Amino acid sequence: MVATGNWRVSANCRNGDPERLFVTGAKQREARSVCRGCPVLRQCLAHALDERIEFGVWGGMTERERRAMLRARPDVVCWASLLSVAAARRSGLAQPAVASAPAQAPEPVAAAVVRVPAPRAAHVSESRSASLPADEAA
Repeated sequence: MVATGNWRVSANCRNGDPERLFVTGAKQREARSVCRGCPVLRQCLAHALDERIEFGVWGGMTERERRAMLRARPDVVCWASLLSVAAARRSGLAQPAVASAPAQAPEPVAAAVVRVPAPRAAHVSESRSASLPADEAA
């Protein structure tokens, strides 16, 4: 059961040692296991992103992963709204009504790097002129 007011009371990490979530290096991956199956994972991540919390594992994400999300989406004003909309889309439900949501089109949350090959203008024009008859190529 998830508390409606303060999400922290429903967190998996509420009774453990908080220091286990504020580790460095490869130990952060181990620390994320505390977050597995947490009922308030989204709220925790949104809080860390909205507040720009730099240290520790929050919402199942390491410091580096959160920084990458913030860099990839500098336009996001309210991460809580964006993550709620994304969760609703994934579950197939209608978009939740959020009174303070910014007027922006929601996009997927996961930051993905898309590499688009550079256009090869010289190559295209060479192949095009090679395929044209000699009188049209000039």
